[in-house]
Amino acid sequence: MRISEFRNGKAEARFHAAYERALTQLWPGARTSVDVPTGFGTTRVHRTGPAEGQPIVLLPGSGGNALMWHGYLDALARRHPVIAVDTIGEPGASVQTVPVRDGRDAAAWLEDLLTTLDLPAVHLVGCSYGGWIALNHQIHHPGRTSTLTLVDPAGLADPGRRFYTWLIAGGLAALAPRPLRPRLAGLVGNSAILDTELMTLMRASMGFRRRLPLATTLTDEELGRLSAPALFLLGERSALHDAREVAARLHRLAPAARVDLVPDTGHALPTDDPAAVLAGILSTTTGQAS
Repeated sequence: MRISEFRNGKAEARFHAAYERALTQLWPGARTSVDVPTGFGTTRVHRTGPAEGQPIVLLPGSGGNALMWHGYLDALARRHPVIAVDTIGEPGASVQTVPVRDGRDAAAWLEDLLTTLDLPAVHLVGCSYGGWIALNHQIHHPGRTSTLTLVDPAGLADPGRRFYTWLIAGGLAALAPRPLRPRLAGLVGNSAILDTELMTLMRASMGFRRRLPLATTLTDEELGRLSAPALFLLGERSALHDAREVAARLHRLAPAARVDLVPDTGHALPTDDPAAVLAGILSTTTGQAS
């Protein structure tokens, strides 16, 4: 199995120039950025907020990096240290050296990262693919996660043709001229394409070869092992899964978890309704999710 990497040096240089430009524009406040060694390669993390307190660790969705959370950082950092992560194997500033074969490997990478950062307890927030990693971490490495906030996470049901159609349509819409994007965002149901800087970064990442495993569906037994207080925020119209069927499954297998269907939202939940996502994260980290 191969690792994620850029197609060539030119593609890598183009992306990193766009990444640094986006980082400066989208995160102009105080932060520190470090590269953390793990068994799967070096992982770039960005820290902000107070020095003391239990941190919120943010994991992005597939094809994204720490900057997807830029609209949330100031509000979260008023109460907690915040650590935004460039997931290994995704287009960002992390450098993968060892293949990630499955959910157990993804969980091992995250456990390695948190151990090296000397974080015995964290509030873990994951979106889509990042939610799948967060769930796998809690299943395979219980005890380190104080709370979980899963933003329309992958791995709760098998995605069908509708999801891949949604992905392709969103990718094509993101390449359209900017004046056309608001109309296209409504047509394809993907508000993320309205984030101009992130779309510029996405286009710069087209020279990146992502080689991470698919987010396999978690079994009943695995979901039954969730022990941390958890909030599942599901886009009511998510293209990833049938949100109501997923909610029923979670109520059956993880009855202690809180499951919220966010009305009038899809899989692009962080941009469809940022206020609902922010409120969910803050309510979970203050102990109201269980």
